[in-house]
Amino acid sequence: MTQATSEALASKAKTIIRDVPDFPKKGIIFKDITPLLADPAAFAEMVKHFAEHFRNAGITKVLGIEARGFLLAAPIAVELGAGLIPVRKKGKLPYKTVSAAYALEYGTDTLEMHEDAVMPGEKVLIVDDVLATGGTAAAVCSLVDGLGGKVAGVAMLIELEFLKGREKLAGRSTYSLIKY
Repeated sequence: MTQATSEALASKAKTIIRDVPDFPKKGIIFKDITPLLADPAAFAEMVKHFAEHFRNAGITKVLGIEARGFLLAAPIAVELGAGLIPVRKKGKLPYKTVSAAYALEYGTDTLEMHEDAVMPGEKVLIVDDVLATGGTAAAVCSLVDGLGGKVAGVAMLIELEFLKGREKLAGRSTYSLIKY
C-alpha cells in the first residue's frame, strides 16, 4: 500500500463522510460515517485498506470499541482471519469482565471486556471510528496490557489532530486514515 493510495482513499472517504453541525452540542461538527458504511464499494475498500495495513503484524484478535468501532472492527477481523473482541460500556457484557475508567469532558466513564477475551501474548488490533482526546483508546490499551496481550496497533478511521489524542498513545503503533 502506497502513501498515494492512502491519500486517495482518505480523500474519497472525506467526500462521503457527512458533517453534522451542532451535534451532540452547539459548536461541534460531528463527522457522520454512516454514509461511508452505506456505500458498499467504499466501505469494502476501507476495510481492505486497514486489513492490508496490519496484514503482517500477526494480529490474532481485533478489538472494537462500542459502538461504531464494532462496525469497523468486525469486517477487518474477518479480512485478517482474526477473532473479534467487543469492548462495551459498564454493565453491558454478560460474563466476568475487566474494566478501565477514562476521562470525559465532564467526569469519567468505564469500559469493559470479558476477562478471557485476550490470552497472554496475543496480538491485538484496537479499532474505533474517531481518535479525539485519546482517553478511550488509552483505556482499552490498558485492558489489553492488563491481560498480558500485546497491542499490535491502534487503527482509527478519523483522527482529530487538534485534540492531540495520539499523545496518550505514545509508543503505540497508531494509524488513522483521515486526519482533520
